Amino acid sequence: MASIFTKIIAGEIPCYKIAEDDNFIAILDVNPNAKGHALCIPKQEINKIFDMEETLYLGLMKFSRKIAKAIEKTVPCKRIGVAVVGLEVPHVHVHLIPLHDMDDMRFQRKVALSQEEFEKLVSDIRSNL
Repeated sequence: MASIFTKIIAGEIPCYKIAEDDNFIAILDVNPNAKGHALCIPKQEINKIFDMEETLYLGLMKFSRKIAKAIEKTVPCKRIGVAVVGLEVPHVHVHLIPLHDMDDMRFQRKVALSQEEFEKLVSDIRSNL
């Protein structure tokens, strides 16, 4: 069964797309821990990050770094946190979360953004890629 990310990649579900290449896509998390919380996802549906072929894994990290640098230029924060949890969706994804304090990484506190705020954020992050 296709994951929600596979459906997003296929264009069946809308998203706030930051960037995309042949192997990966970066989108804003629609239930973010902090403003600018993004997900970097391989297009190939793989359940566990360490089951990825090494070249693809390293490519995901390189892609994630590029997105993190753009987010950091866009969203005021102390740093960009990185998390790979993988329990909520059985498709590898890297969380990039602008951090102000440790609570931003706990996946308990969420921020609400309007559609306009999401769209502006995508545009602003893209301009820093």
